Amino acid sequence: MNRNLYYVAIAFFGMINGLFNQLWLLFALIHVQILSPALLFGSVPLTLLFSSLMVSTATIILGGIPAAIYEHRVKAKDDSTEVSLWIWLAGTALLTLPAMANFFQFKL
Repeated sequence: MNRNLYYVAIAFFGMINGLFNQLWLLFALIHVQILSPALLFGSVPLTLLFSSLMVSTATIILGGIPAAIYEHRVKAKDDSTEVSLWIWLAGTALLTLPAMANFFQFKL
């Protein structure tokens, strides 16, 4: 499979988790409002979007940790291998499972 398709799928799972995982989103929203209230001019919609972006980024980072451990164990020298990309994709998909129910209930 093309390497770009892996990256698109990983970003897709991160986006879904950032938008539809209510528990992580609420956690990030509360902490952003407490720790930096003037960062986004006190605007709740901007704070919510920023919190969603934080959850999406955290999903992609946490999903990539097992892939990085695998690459370290096999001593990969170049870019990510096919196996490590699959591990990264599976990690982000597993982290996104709680948000998938909300994603499928959302009517577009």
